[in-house]
Amino acid sequence: MKLLYILLFLLFLNSPAYPGGDGSFAVATAPVPVFNSVEAVLSPASLKPDRCGQIRELEFIAFKGTVFKIIDSMKKPTVVYEINTDDYKAPNGVRLYVSAKNVDLKALRPKDRTRPYPEREQILERLKASVGLPYIWGGNLSEGVVMEDRRIFAGLDCSGLLYEATEGYIPRNTAQLVSFGNPVPVGRLGAGEIEKMLRPLDLIVWKGHVMVVLDSKMLVESILDCQKKSGGVVISPIGKRLRQIMKERAPVDNWPRDNQKAKFFVVRRWL
Repeated sequence: MKLLYILLFLLFLNSPAYPGGDGSFAVATAPVPVFNSVEAVLSPASLKPDRCGQIRELEFIAFKGTVFKIIDSMKKPTVVYEINTDDYKAPNGVRLYVSAKNVDLKALRPKDRTRPYPEREQILERLKASVGLPYIWGGNLSEGVVMEDRRIFAGLDCSGLLYEATEGYIPRNTAQLVSFGNPVPVGRLGAGEIEKMLRPLDLIVWKGHVMVVLDSKMLVESILDCQKKSGGVVISPIGKRLRQIMKERAPVDNWPRDNQKAKFFVVRRWL
């Protein structure tokens, strides 16, 4: 009988009724904003924009079916989960939180969200269709999400633009994109030489921004103008943008591991 009680107790620890214990998971039932503070989860409508007009508490929007590992559970006054997920690698020191209202609890780890290998033409069409959408820090869902009876975070940041277009197939942040796929050898080349080497969906990227090549002449990006506190998805000539970038950054074949804030950029070919 004593052994039976022990077994029942162990099952309880690993059940949905005990979030935060080893083996506790959650699955997003709809697109859900993931924040870097508990307060943001409790009242996203009260968040204040920074000097660039952006809400920096938003880390990203997890797609429906995203699997979360529950690290901790808090009731303040509604339940908030501290989580991590394979869908998003948080920057060092950043903790991630979601509302319990937007997830289903699971005792055992569910299957990861399906990530179909994207079709080139479909991605290109999605990228083009995003032109004109506003820049939203942490945004990777054009229509945003509905919270507190209103729609918020409708728009895309630079890496969110490609994340949405590929249905979350590629990494969410530029910190991972600088080493995603294969390097294109552009070190010491001029803007014209680099332009001739580019192919559709190549990434021109550094830690902080990414641009996506559309064709032999144009690229697309979501760019923020801090002075105007606005921005959005635009298409620009490749040569013009490369010349602008190369006034401040040098092309290299691979992103340096020992200098994370270096004034470089890389080109990555992933599809």
